[in-house]
Amino acid sequence: MPRYTVHIRDEWLAVPCRDPTYTIQWLGYEALKRYTKNKPDNGGIDAVKDIRFVARRCQGQGLLDGDDTIEDVLEDNDFVEIVHKQHALPSLQNLFLDGNSLTSTDLVNLGRVVYGITTGFGKFARTVIPVHKLKELQENLVRSHSAGVGNPLSPERTRMLLALRINVLAKGYSGISLETLHRMIQAFNASCLSFVPEKGTVGASGDLAPLSHLALGLMGEGKMWSPKSGWADAKYVLEAHGLKPISLKPKEGLALINGTQMITSLGAEAVERAQAIARQADIIAAITLEVLKGTSKAFDSDIHALRPHPGQIEVAMRFRALLDSDHHPSEIAESHRFCDRVQDAYTMRCCPQVHGIVNDTIDFTQKIINTEINSATDNPMVFAERGETISGGNFHGEYPAKALDFLAIGVHELAAISERRIERLCNPSLSELPAFLVNEGGLNSGFMIAHCTAASLVSENKVLCHPSSVDSLSTSAATEDHVSMGGWAARKALRVVEHVEQVLAIELLAACQGIEFLRPLRTTTPLEKVYDLVRSVVKPWIKDRFMSPDIEAVHRLLLDQKVWNVAQPYIEKYNMELLPESRPISPTAFSLDPPASPRKLIWGTDCTHK
Repeated sequence: MPRYTVHIRDEWLAVPCRDPTYTIQWLGYEALKRYTKNKPDNGGIDAVKDIRFVARRCQGQGLLDGDDTIEDVLEDNDFVEIVHKQHALPSLQNLFLDGNSLTSTDLVNLGRVVYGITTGFGKFARTVIPVHKLKELQENLVRSHSAGVGNPLSPERTRMLLALRINVLAKGYSGISLETLHRMIQAFNASCLSFVPEKGTVGASGDLAPLSHLALGLMGEGKMWSPKSGWADAKYVLEAHGLKPISLKPKEGLALINGTQMITSLGAEAVERAQAIARQADIIAAITLEVLKGTSKAFDSDIHALRPHPGQIEVAMRFRALLDSDHHPSEIAESHRFCDRVQDAYTMRCCPQVHGIVNDTIDFTQKIINTEINSATDNPMVFAERGETISGGNFHGEYPAKALDFLAIGVHELAAISERRIERLCNPSLSELPAFLVNEGGLNSGFMIAHCTAASLVSENKVLCHPSSVDSLSTSAATEDHVSMGGWAARKALRVVEHVEQVLAIELLAACQGIEFLRPLRTTTPLEKVYDLVRSVVKPWIKDRFMSPDIEAVHRLLLDQKVWNVAQPYIEKYNMELLPESRPISPTAFSLDPPASPRKLIWGTDCTHK
């Protein structure tokens, strides 16, 4: 039976077709039905039959007529993209790379699907190479430096890596020809992505091994992946898309492989995900505070004005917006208004101080990453206007390495404090709720092992937070005698962020389960909306069942920022109603909503970022 892969928003769906005389319109509606089937709120689609969409082939972006039969315009295993007509033009929006204005948000969105001129290198830098062997020199450089090991980067991360390398080359200081740069852009737009092992870089002289693997595929050697071909020999993947391998000229091999783009592209993803989970952590902690019958007094604006760190003030404002009884009264809060408790545990009372420094750490890291994204990190640097080629050290990855080690240490604290709140929710002596949040304890274990999972992730993070950038090993026969180890800093920062997301998913599940035992009392309107969102994918815990899918479902809500999207309007409304002088110092207002389809790159001499 023929099968087609259909791309809708950020997902790929396999759609079998029993009858190839069916139309493209049928294929689109069938894919939309499959997309909405397991989505909260049907993925925001009210009625599939009312959707008007545009269909196009992923290869070449050619539009498909809805009335054409599948057998006339598609081949078995073809890749098709479905875009709402309202978003059809924005999804074709070009992103112009000028080497100066790309941001970490742009780079992550682009990933969604996806010296050595006439001498040797390193220890051989004093060996002069004959002119007739310069092309061979560049090719040998790429081949020999393609020595990475481990699993390949995902297609999304490889797209980010390739886009970032193009952005750096577009600055014009790397000594690369327009022909080679244009072929790189063509490969990106076709999602022809090289096999890039994740391990092998020491972060100076740049990310040599991974960038060499990236260049090797563009040369038509090694393995490549595309939506149409899957993994195959690079030569054939390029041919399938009508593309030619790049042919290296003097300096071009080194221009393609010398830089910090592996560290920076993974770091961009880490910082964007950290930013997303940090703001949702405030919402989750607010629900826990409600379930544990805490007070919102500790978030009084006057307290935080006396210690005016931007992150602290921002977090306290969010808590007030979510818990403020004047705007949306909480029956739970009203039920213990006159209790004799004076203050709450630190894990609730000190959220602005603990979550706040995480936000400020993320902001600091993002500034470093955004500067690095638009920096020339090649060596040597070609200054055409001066007629000089100068060797320097911009390839050294210490800046992003140190920043990403700091990011891991900072964002980990969200998981550390979250795990302690999970303990309070599960412990009946602290929560006044049933042990492990389940009835018939003993027969049922409830959240007992979910808490253990959270504890194990926090413990792993403590090891992963050891800074990799404090280490250095001399390489290349002591020519490269100090390195940043930034590749590992970036990879482990991503792992720390993922663990934080998972721990907070467990806390959100536990907090919503706690609400079940406080019914019929209701919490504030925004927190009830978050509860409803969770219950759209996970039902209440009546008796023990397979828990891992529940954790994964809520983790997906956090990755898609659904929790933030539900609560954000209430936070913004509260913020707008504040007097100007009492507004947060550094309000956070940004969107990570993915584009309707992978964005296309254009490069030119008059590039601007649009």
